[in-house]
Formats: sequence, structure tokens, C-alpha cells
Amino acid sequence: MTARTISHGVIIATALLTLTNCKGQKAQEAATAAPATAQTSLAAPTDPIASAMSAAPAAVAKNAAIVKAGADGKMETLRPGTNGWTCMPDSPDTPGPDPMCFDANAGEWVAAWAGHKPPPTDKPGLMYMLEGGTDASNTDPYASKPTGGDDWLHTGPHLMLVGSTAALKGYPSGPKPDVKAPYVMWAGTPYAHLMVPVN
Repeated sequence: MTARTISHGVIIATALLTLTNCKGQKAQEAATAAPATAQTSLAAPTDPIASAMSAAPAAVAKNAAIVKAGADGKMETLRPGTNGWTCMPDSPDTPGPDPMCFDANAGEWVAAWAGHKPPPTDKPGLMYMLEGGTDASNTDPYASKPTGGDDWLHTGPHLMLVGSTAALKGYPSGPKPDVKAPYVMWAGTPYAHLMVPVN
């Protein structure tokens, strides 16, 4: 998973609660959606909806809930969703782009991670990060910055498969993975998940 500080995790967990409250919204609310005909490459951080939508294919992003943290740390719904996906814009706390979109199963996994609780192990969830991401550590799920003189781990466009320990078997892991091939992030922790480059 890329570019997550503990505060970013809390934001995502809050986003899940927001998504639950958004279900059932009508097309009128979706009318504010940005056009879904093409993805924005490295979306400008001044346009959080475009940034959030750039994380996933247009077919997913066009009807996803878009949420972001307000200045007070509370979640703000920028656009209600109708398809069970939630997208968030780039995090200003990391040195690279890292908008993301996740399905409901991945949302449960993220909420567990943010709450330091056991995540599902047999309920696969999918997360898109098509703009790539930036992580403080491939081994510590709660690192907020690189340690020991290491640099941020930069990943290109990728998918994450979370909530399935069976899917991790046979894939490499470690502190400095080859980010151009599938690998396990946070191996040996309850939050281990598969990173799959799509470039």
C-alpha cells in the first residue's frame, strides 16, 4: 500500500463511514462528477475530484464516491457515489502522487489497518492506484517516513489485492522490492497484501 501515514489511514476509515451514508443517492448528486471519458495523468492537487478519479479506470471512477479530509481533519464528501467504490485524492503528506480508489471489501481491510485490528484474511478486496504511490516502508505498515537513511519507496501504476493471505504465496517481499514485478508489501504482518504493477 502506498504513502500511508496513520492519519491517512484514519481518513480512509472515516471515508468508509461516509460511503455508507452516501448509498442510495440519486443521479442528481452524480451530476457533479468530472467527465469519465479519460483519466487525468498526475492530476493537479488543486482539483481533488480529478485527482481522486485518476486513481482508477474511468468506468470505476465515474460513479465512485469522492472524499477528502477537510482542514479540520473531518471527512468531506465531494461527490456521493453509486457503485460501491470510494476514491480519495492525492495525499499532500507524501512526496509523490498517491490518489486511490477501493471497493467495499478493501474498505473493510483499510478500516482494520487504520484501527490496528485484525483484517479479513479470506475476503479479497481491490484497490487501484493508477497514478502510482509513495511509501515510507515496504515492511512496516505504520511507518510515517523512511528510516535508516532509506528513501521513499516509489511505485508506478498498480493494483493492490488485500484481504487474501492465499494470494500472497510465492511472491517476493522485503525492504527493497522490485516494484516492476508483483511483490508482497508488509509481509509477516496481518496487513500483508499483493502489489501488482499495471504499467
